Amino acid sequence: MELTTLMEGIPVLHWVGARSGNVASVCYDSRTCQPESLFVAVPGLLADGHAYIPEAIRKGARVIVHQRPLPATSDVQWIQVADSRRALGMLARKFYEHPSSRLCLVGVVGTNGKTTVTYLLESILTVAGCSVGVLGTVNYRFKRKSFTPPHTTPESMDMQRILRDMADDGVSHVVAEVSSHALDLRRVDECDFDLGVFTNLSQDHLDYHKTMENYFAAKKRFFQEVLPASRKKTSCRMVVNGDDSWGRRLLQDVRLPHMTFGIDAPCDLSAREIHLTLQGIRAELCSAGLRFAIASPLIGKYNLYNILAAAAAAMALGISPEMIQLGIERLRQVPGRMEKVSSPDQPAVFVDYAHTDDALRRVLQNLADFKQGRLITLFGCGGDRDRGKRPLMAQAAAELSDLVIITSDNPRTEDPLEIIRQIESGLSGGPLKKVLPVALEAGSCRGCYTIIPDRDTAIEAAIACAELCDLVLIAGKGHEDYQILGNRRIPFDDRRHAGEALVKRFKQRNH
Repeated sequence: MELTTLMEGIPVLHWVGARSGNVASVCYDSRTCQPESLFVAVPGLLADGHAYIPEAIRKGARVIVHQRPLPATSDVQWIQVADSRRALGMLARKFYEHPSSRLCLVGVVGTNGKTTVTYLLESILTVAGCSVGVLGTVNYRFKRKSFTPPHTTPESMDMQRILRDMADDGVSHVVAEVSSHALDLRRVDECDFDLGVFTNLSQDHLDYHKTMENYFAAKKRFFQEVLPASRKKTSCRMVVNGDDSWGRRLLQDVRLPHMTFGIDAPCDLSAREIHLTLQGIRAELCSAGLRFAIASPLIGKYNLYNILAAAAAAMALGISPEMIQLGIERLRQVPGRMEKVSSPDQPAVFVDYAHTDDALRRVLQNLADFKQGRLITLFGCGGDRDRGKRPLMAQAAAELSDLVIITSDNPRTEDPLEIIRQIESGLSGGPLKKVLPVALEAGSCRGCYTIIPDRDTAIEAAIACAELCDLVLIAGKGHEDYQILGNRRIPFDDRRHAGEALVKRFKQRNH
């Protein structure tokens, strides 16, 4: 693409060099540069792209877009901009020829439920005859292709490239999880969204955002800035959880055509005749005189909220109730989201991604409604992340569990035992008494907690001590098939380790 065409409309502070030439690629990672590349130096959270300009030039970059003042050399064009991250998004949209204009693009925003809502909406749109792509925490996928994501929401350059690939491959609809980090870092600013969905808001990522107000402001930015900037003007722009206090505040702050969903408050789409069991959900969805029944194998009230969010989004996109019913029914499981990994003749064992106190409390509240024996909860907290939620997660577990096992999650560069100590501080003065791990072998511990730092050993202990009437929740990592120790990722899948522990339990009890 011609450089002047690519730079058109992008505010420039200073340009050194000939204002012409062909651009073969646009890069923000110096390792991917090639001859005739344009390299954008973006200040990052851990590294500054300006430090990698020499490497980009060695790889063949001939145009450097930078934010910081730099000494120019004669063999390269230097373009200084006020905000190189914003420029990257604009360049990406132009280089890939505005792919979101060829797609129906839905963004899902919120603390909990984003992944399940994207899976539900994907299922509904697919049965309605649409070709669907998904961008989210579990993977990026379209047309039987699947990619492991480095982020929930791709960097702006990667976002535009993936959307272009999807559009070229015949995808008609894309459902994307939009994280607060992505919004704060402007990764989706140059995408034209048709619809935004707000699931809920609770404490998370305060290591990054510092306060709940900042966290809410990042989420709100999608509805207040990104959606209104879209060149698409659909009749319904927002689908919002009307039962969530932050959702109601969002509706006060942002004036866009919207649809609300909920169970408790009066909403545009609500659920009645609700039946929740360990086998799934049955309910009647009601909207403006329209009523239709839904049945889903997903478990719990919070998943009913996810179903309502997806159904409301589908209705906003003009999908019929019949297709909504069928799409909800056909989604059997979401990876690592209340995923049952045991058979009927074993204790019920669930693996879930819950990694905030609110998410953990929601999962446990739903399981508590079904328990006949004990509710055994195993969890840890990630290192180099929001430390404030660690004691809060312990309190949530203690409120609703009969036995809690604290273990490691992804400690990253922190000391795993220090993370556990911070978690344990939330149990001080609470209802659970501390016992040694050996006490689990003696029989049915109730009203207790213990610490087993090794996650594999902890999973084995939780399942070994469970009786048939007990429920076991392994929380925090969900679909992840790795554990992060220091800066290394090692293979680790809660579901696989739970399966092995169930086999071992069976052999021990039936030898």
